[in-house]
Amino acid sequence: MKVLKYLAITIAVLIAVVFSTCSIMSKDLPTGIESPRTEEMVSDMWEGLNKAAWDTTTYVRWSFAGVHHYLWDKKDNLAQISWKKNRVLLDPDQVDGLTFVDGVEQEGKKKQKLIQDAWSFWCNDMYWFTAPFKVKDSGTTLSMVEHEDHDRLKVSYTSGGVTPGDSYVWIFDEDGIPTGCEMYVQILPIKMVYTPWKNWTTISTGAKLCGEHKMMGIGLTLGNIAGGMMLEDVGLETDIWAAIR
Repeated sequence: MKVLKYLAITIAVLIAVVFSTCSIMSKDLPTGIESPRTEEMVSDMWEGLNKAAWDTTTYVRWSFAGVHHYLWDKKDNLAQISWKKNRVLLDPDQVDGLTFVDGVEQEGKKKQKLIQDAWSFWCNDMYWFTAPFKVKDSGTTLSMVEHEDHDRLKVSYTSGGVTPGDSYVWIFDEDGIPTGCEMYVQILPIKMVYTPWKNWTTISTGAKLCGEHKMMGIGLTLGNIAGGMMLEDVGLETDIWAAIR
């Protein structure tokens, strides 16, 4: 009984700490104002990250937190997503493709489950990989948040993805490179989570991609980053997506 009593006390303390932390970290979504400065901030960021090179990049490779591994035909928007013993050749636009477990192709309910898992991973992990290049996608509205150091860019998503209604406030250095982002998203228990963006990698085409984030103190590393114009630039010898083209 003493063990259960101490366990209950420990759980109560942890709950109190979580709610206390949430209260401290909570911050209301700042009001953005319409300003020509928003376009300047986007332009500065895209120039700093070499979006022109990103737009012409054909193939990309990366891993999310060492768990989900991606190969992406960016030109035709086809992906290979691998985790544990699973491999999915995914057409994200159609949310369909081919699925394998230990190299054996899957069908029926197992296939559909793997497709949905891969699609969910894709939606989440792609944010951490490409968000700075997508601030002007369809369904976004931009505004400026005035700040005593540097003005910030507020991006609100009115539609699309898996969580429309979220907002992000981007913070930049003097060269327009993102140093962090304030996230105001519905799925989190607190109003705002700050995530630093650092350790930028320049791929062979010249585009810059971020390799490290943290969310609520938890590191989210994007490793094995590479990209280029040829399959060889991402370690491939053949077109792995031929079967779903």
